[in-house]
Amino acid sequence: MAAHTDAASRAPAASLRRGRIEGLDGVRALAIIAVLIYHLRPHSLPGGYLGVDVFFVISGFLITTLLVRELRDHGRLDLRSFWTRRARRLLPALVTVVVVSVTLAYFAGDDLLVNIGRQVLGALTFSNNWVEIGAGSSYFNTTSPQLFVNFWSLAVEEQFYLLWPLLFVIVMAATKTGRQRVGLLLGLAGLSALLMALLHTPGQDATRVYYGTDTHAFGLMIGAALALSAAGESANLFKVAWYARVRVLLGIAGLAGLIALMMWLDPTQAIAYRGGILAATLCTALVLGALPGRANAVQGLFRLRPLEWIGQRSYGIYLWHWPLILLIAAFAPATAPDSTASWVQRGAALVLTLAVAAASYRWIETPVRRYGFRECARRAGAGLLAPGRLTPPRTAMLAATTCLALFSVALATAPERSQVQIAMDSAAGVVEASGSSSQPIAGGDGSAEDTDPAGEPDTAGPQAQETPDGGEGTPSGDPEQAGAEAGERISGFGDSMMYVAAPGLTAAFPDMSIDAESNRQWPAVAQAVQRAVETGDVGATVVIAAGTNAGVRDAGLVRETLDVLGPDRQVVLVNIYGTSFWVEESNDTLAAIAADYPNVVVADWYTAAVEHPEDLQPDGVHPDMEGMHRYAAVVQEALEQLQE
Repeated sequence: MAAHTDAASRAPAASLRRGRIEGLDGVRALAIIAVLIYHLRPHSLPGGYLGVDVFFVISGFLITTLLVRELRDHGRLDLRSFWTRRARRLLPALVTVVVVSVTLAYFAGDDLLVNIGRQVLGALTFSNNWVEIGAGSSYFNTTSPQLFVNFWSLAVEEQFYLLWPLLFVIVMAATKTGRQRVGLLLGLAGLSALLMALLHTPGQDATRVYYGTDTHAFGLMIGAALALSAAGESANLFKVAWYARVRVLLGIAGLAGLIALMMWLDPTQAIAYRGGILAATLCTALVLGALPGRANAVQGLFRLRPLEWIGQRSYGIYLWHWPLILLIAAFAPATAPDSTASWVQRGAALVLTLAVAAASYRWIETPVRRYGFRECARRAGAGLLAPGRLTPPRTAMLAATTCLALFSVALATAPERSQVQIAMDSAAGVVEASGSSSQPIAGGDGSAEDTDPAGEPDTAGPQAQETPDGGEGTPSGDPEQAGAEAGERISGFGDSMMYVAAPGLTAAFPDMSIDAESNRQWPAVAQAVQRAVETGDVGATVVIAAGTNAGVRDAGLVRETLDVLGPDRQVVLVNIYGTSFWVEESNDTLAAIAADYPNVVVADWYTAAVEHPEDLQPDGVHPDMEGMHRYAAVVQEALEQLQE
């Protein structure tokens, strides 16, 4: 038994020292499949975004394994050669996606080119995450669909590829034992996870902690620690007798835990940033720990041919899938969530993504990785000089030249503001005239607006314009006088949905006051209602439109707000529309709450938007000019129900 255990512990270490790690491509496939499901239909896998963290652990594990092998075989690291190999692997497909996507977006129109110069800069300099953080952008809430929003994770990985070899040399030189090295990396991972937990504020946008290299590096460090453990003697996990016996079972448990987290841990939960994402990376490490060495159940699963095929092309799939989802939606007619047309669009995006990624892998990525930039350039030059008129190399050169020309035009003519931002500008005067003290959030791109984080953009409707309203300002001075006049008005509280719809609402209800802000979530709306009640500035009828940004997850908070308003006021709760996983749950919550209050009714904006998706802005969530009046009509119908 002891001899068997000793042999079992030697096999993984030998595999890591020498050859290919079987099953690694299959784990990549799991990661990219999760991301695809999350972006195509977030309802089906609310935690699919964790696929990115699986990639992080794989990258840390694989890159560190390669560095350990090179140091052991040659006694030194050839950093120039390492970075050249990374460039061959990453740059050809990346540049192709950026140029082709921007060129197609030029013809698609809508809002796809809003701030595209910044996105291109971030993508091509491997700094997308920090560029978007600096611009105040949001991964979860954006008023204009960003073509390269998914490139934030590539930036984190590419920064790791650039800096980690240097840090690796320092770590190896400054420490003497494997135990010290593994401990140091696990300490860095713990510090990164702690930063994510401490810097995250529940109820606020989590983009900073999600995008930050400092706050999201723990997966990379855990993967690197696993690789260094296998390379050492004093802390070699694979040589520990008990781990050798149970590592396959732990791998199965890690896989089960990872799938469970993907099914449950949506990004609106504070626990995601306070241990949830960390748990997903630890589960991934358990899965990777079961791969090296002799064939086993975990390795056999991830060596399935379909998974290996997807995993080998996972980089191209990840690059292409999000731009193609947005481009297909922009070229196609507007669709409602889960309609037949929306499923056709999703299917087309999936098939096209796999086809384009396969072509990229065969004709762009593999040749450059195998032969290098110079040899590929030489062969391309020889092909251009070969006899014949329209040879494949000349056709490719003509297409590339055309794309670059259109790419330049698209960058030069790209709009700076989205249709939703323009609509909010138009609505600003209406909101102010209605007596609200709220002001729209200023900024270059206004990307911290309320919308669906993985929503599919729809065809733009007419630009929203200000509508005459004749609303009265909020009374000031004597609270009793203010309360008396407020009682005759309709008071509105909400997020950017109500803000954008303000011209339509005030046209239908001239005496309506609107207290709305972009990027507002239910806790902030509840506070606004509380303040208004305390100052006596609430009408006899109240309209609340909130939840687009993060859903209606706390039924108790909604009930508390209704209790603050009291039974003598008529209250309309406007439900939400979008493709986010929380929409159906939130609308069910609102309906259940309204059923318990005789003075409360739900305005069914969701059904109206489903039936008329052409009345939405390009972000597929906010109403356009026609939509804002339809929004007001939905509220009017709800008020009529209350009066009955």
